[in-house]
Amino acid sequence: MSQPTPVEPGHAAAAEHDAVESVVHLMPLVLPLAGGVLMLLLASIAVFLA
Repeated sequence: MSQPTPVEPGHAAAAEHDAVESVVHLMPLVLPLAGGVLMLLLASIAVFLA
């Protein structure tokens, strides 16, 4: 088994980087834009097939 390098308790919290928390603050902008693009694509497909 691998043996991880020991890290000081105070240093571990500073070195830890959560990818989800770095993106969460963008969700109020990304979700409506993605929904609008999806609705535009679905409407264009419906008009093209009609």
